[in-house]
Amino acid sequence: MLTTPQMMMTVAAVAAGTMVTRFLPFLVFPANKPTPQYIQFLGRTLPFATIGLLVVYCLRNTKALVYPYALPEIISVAVIVLLHRFKRNTLLSVGVGTLLYMFLVQNVFV
Repeated sequence: MLTTPQMMMTVAAVAAGTMVTRFLPFLVFPANKPTPQYIQFLGRTLPFATIGLLVVYCLRNTKALVYPYALPEIISVAVIVLLHRFKRNTLLSVGVGTLLYMFLVQNVFV
C-alpha cells in the first residue's frame, strides 16, 4: 500500500511522463521545418506493422488440430476482413468480429 506522498509522487511522475510524450514531438519536429523522410516512412508503415503484430498476437494460441479446429477464429477473421473491405470502418469491423467470436466460442463451438 502506498502512502499519500508516494501516491502523489506516482501521479506526478505519470503526469510528467504523459506531458513529455505529448509535447516532445512538437519540440523535436517544429511546424516550420520539414519532417525528416525517416519519420514520414515510419508514419506510413508502422500502422500496418502494428495491425500485423496484433493479428499474430491474437491468433498465437490457436489450435488448428484440436476441436473446434480454429473455426471460430477463421470465421471471425473472415467477417472482419469482409466487413472492413465493404464498410471501411475499423471500429465496426473489430467490434462485430469480437462479438461474433465471443458468440461462436460461447454458444456454437461449446
